[in-house]
Amino acid sequence: ILPDEWLAKFDKYFGASEIVGETLHTPNINYATVEELYETELLDIESKQRLALYRSKLSAFENIEDIQVPKELNATLRGYQKEGLNWLNFLDGFNFGGCLADDMGLGKTIQVLAFILSQIEKNGNQANLIVVPASLVFNWQQEIRNFAPTLKVLTIYGADRAKVIADFDKYDVILTSYGTLLADVKFLKDFRFNYIFLDESQTIKNPDSQRYKAVRLLQSRNKVVMTGTPIENNTFDLYGQLSFACPGLLGSREQFKQIYSVPIDQFKDAKRAAELQRKINPFILRRTKEQVAKELPDKTEMVIYCEMGAQQRELYESCRNEIRDYLMGTAEDELNKSSMQVLQGITKLRQICNSPAILSKEKYYGDASSKMDVLMEQIESKAPYHKILVFSQFVTMLDLVAEQLVQRNIKFAYLTGQTKNRGDVVSSFQHNEEERVFLISLKAGGVGLNLTEADYVYLIDPWWNPSVENQAIDRAYRIGQHKNVMAIRLICPDTVEEKIMLMQASKKDLASDLIKIEDSIFKSLTKSDLLALI
Repeated sequence: ILPDEWLAKFDKYFGASEIVGETLHTPNINYATVEELYETELLDIESKQRLALYRSKLSAFENIEDIQVPKELNATLRGYQKEGLNWLNFLDGFNFGGCLADDMGLGKTIQVLAFILSQIEKNGNQANLIVVPASLVFNWQQEIRNFAPTLKVLTIYGADRAKVIADFDKYDVILTSYGTLLADVKFLKDFRFNYIFLDESQTIKNPDSQRYKAVRLLQSRNKVVMTGTPIENNTFDLYGQLSFACPGLLGSREQFKQIYSVPIDQFKDAKRAAELQRKINPFILRRTKEQVAKELPDKTEMVIYCEMGAQQRELYESCRNEIRDYLMGTAEDELNKSSMQVLQGITKLRQICNSPAILSKEKYYGDASSKMDVLMEQIESKAPYHKILVFSQFVTMLDLVAEQLVQRNIKFAYLTGQTKNRGDVVSSFQHNEEERVFLISLKAGGVGLNLTEADYVYLIDPWWNPSVENQAIDRAYRIGQHKNVMAIRLICPDTVEEKIMLMQASKKDLASDLIKIEDSIFKSLTKSDLLALI
């Protein structure tokens, strides 16, 4: 019978290697395990030198080269973002992939765009693949336009998308969704990319999923996964993501389960947890909001664009065409008399942006909602670590959100204009750790509440008056708040919501007129203004 110590070594030996024919090959990325298992005198000179290099470089991040921020980046990187760029470049020097796991809102996207630009400066133009959830395709397009406008981008998404790889070499970035990847992997797998970046990579945490199997068919020189929640449920969540980004690092799935995930998750094995931490440490970069708080503004605002699906878009366009036809057929001087009808039409468009399910109890319009999908993804990933405020002006939308939270066993507080015991509800949210989400009607809870336990604020629908939105955000961002507040607006692109935002940014006078819409004052809005709005 072999001693337990020997058996443990054999476990590590086979876990760190892969069988090729009749030999075991140990990937470079498993340098630490090789050092641990092999006596130094058994290694040849080249292996010793390589191990010494990996040990000295990968165990001491203070030695990472400080590279120049690419000239084409249209932004100033914060200190920790610059460190992220250096880290990606550092791993690239060894041809190792990694996992960029910063908290939401810390700028994973801009770090990756800076890295792609630096790759172009270093190696010339090469195609990089970025795979994202469908709801984030538009966000990535916007971020590239804003921060890296020189990048040549091909978006493969939608029914009329390109389905050949012949022109990929003409682009710096090929942007696609996980769903499109599943449909098009049969030809995408034939192209060798420079880098593959997976956003929200917890999507592939299950090695049995079709998404995981599809991304494993892709070819590239290197790979990086991006996620704010590398572990959602248990240690095994790491396996799918790191087996893609860092092939060979974690061994086979069965070995990883046996050596790490089962002992850590079921038996709280601190020794195995520390061992796994040492193993993955060079290849995961995670900064939380708390860790970089000094570099962050006290309040960070961002927009998540929620691309409508076909069913929701079809309903929206049908309603928009009805309103447009009505406006086109109504004389300018008659519009003031029809102000209520126009307001109702615009309100209906805004409701469809939230969810068609809130339109009418008498008629079923479907329940496809890109915002609900995005919001639930956000809440599920944030609620274990943060308290969250969710605002909407439509109580019917908050009711739908409440139903979804109940289904997911996420405890929440709820405040509308009908709430009698406001003080008790607020106190419960502030002091009850089990209540992770507070649903609030914008008009009922936009002012007068002190909700400093929350540090994430979601505005489901934009308000005509931005000061009302700011008052809502300030329920969390006020005296007594010691955390950085993240405020996120959910906006459907190519809708009345986006038009309102654009008008507020570019036409101050018109924005102030829009505020008056809530009072049915249309005197200063012309027909052309209204047509532009819808």
